[in-house]
Amino acid sequence: MDEHMDPVVGDLSEGEILRRILERVGESSAVVGPGDDAAVIAAADGRVVATVDTLVHGPDFRLAWSGAFDLGYKAAAVNLADIAAMGATPTALLVAIAMPDSTRLSFVTGLADGLRAACLELAPGCAVEGGDLTVSETLTIAVTALGALAGRAPVLRSGARPGDAVAVAGALGRAARGLRVLFDRFTDAAGTPVPIDERLLTTRERDDLAAQLRPTPPVALGPAAAAAGATAMMDVSDGLVLDATRLAEASGITISIESAMLGSDPGSALTGGEDHALLATFPGDTALPHGFQRIGSVTPRGEAAVLVDGRPPTGPGGWDPYRDWDSRSG
Repeated sequence: MDEHMDPVVGDLSEGEILRRILERVGESSAVVGPGDDAAVIAAADGRVVATVDTLVHGPDFRLAWSGAFDLGYKAAAVNLADIAAMGATPTALLVAIAMPDSTRLSFVTGLADGLRAACLELAPGCAVEGGDLTVSETLTIAVTALGALAGRAPVLRSGARPGDAVAVAGALGRAARGLRVLFDRFTDAAGTPVPIDERLLTTRERDDLAAQLRPTPPVALGPAAAAAGATAMMDVSDGLVLDATRLAEASGITISIESAMLGSDPGSALTGGEDHALLATFPGDTALPHGFQRIGSVTPRGEAAVLVDGRPPTGPGGWDPYRDWDSRSG
């Protein structure tokens, strides 16, 4: 594209950049949408579910591997999953972008397109309703998501009880396999990321890379789980064992996982991060909602918060950004 047709953001005003973003993110459904100092979002039952997540170039993504559209899609998706994990329906996104002034305008509009696509595909009715822009040497995308409970109680991590079934909606392990493909196949001798050559990928590797670079969490199944009586629920973002441990500790119980229920690659399913599946517990006599698969059961609290095939897992069982940053960022 001609540079005159694709200027860098440092040559544009904030107002011009915002105009280009807003014309791409879709029609506002807020009481007061973008354009004022703040948006006004309807809260039908007086409660708002809120979450925020930040993607930072380096530890969270690499521009050699992620295009603008995928980054926008992922930034929305990971937040939509957290809203769904509370049993809520996403209603609005607020997006803050900090970027180098050398960033091309086409990259910014690509981000906007990805944000809009994620909302349309994963949470129809949700839209970008505001945000902020600033300059930074490090590209950073921070998204705040809001959601509505439609009169239901939120589903917390602390509600699991002995006798409950443990179930998962969404794929486990694919994102971790995709990350391994990136670091194993698409870095140079110094460990620096290089562009992905899709000609070198198998069909499974393409699927795994898609799960890592453009995740599609089962957002609609969060409210469905709540309606079906889920006693506890959370987004699986840091690995099944680690996140199940968090849920078990919040509920004061033990979660017993059966690895045979985790598919053909239980190792990746147990410890891989960034799946953004939904982990939920349901009363043992409840029919699981369509899309959820039983993977274990809840028992009274024992010596371990999580058991895999009757034994405590070895190792941390997931991703900790403070412990693992160096190994993941390369």
